[in-house]
Amino acid sequence: MSQKVTEVVGVSKEGFAKAAENAVATAAKTVRNLRWFRVTELEGRISDQRVSEYHATVKIYFDLET
Repeated sequence: MSQKVTEVVGVSKEGFAKAAENAVATAAKTVRNLRWFRVTELEGRISDQRVSEYHATVKIYFDLET
């Protein structure tokens, strides 16, 4: 079985874990056979001297259909 990888950036106001979950949920809307993921980058936005948004760049691996 072969796999392919796609990269998605998830965003959340709640934290990095939720941002990663949002990335997977976004991919699941259009990609089947999701298998696993790897968070490759964490970053965020600052507004009014406070963290206002969390971003997680996620590589999502899925099986190719034959």
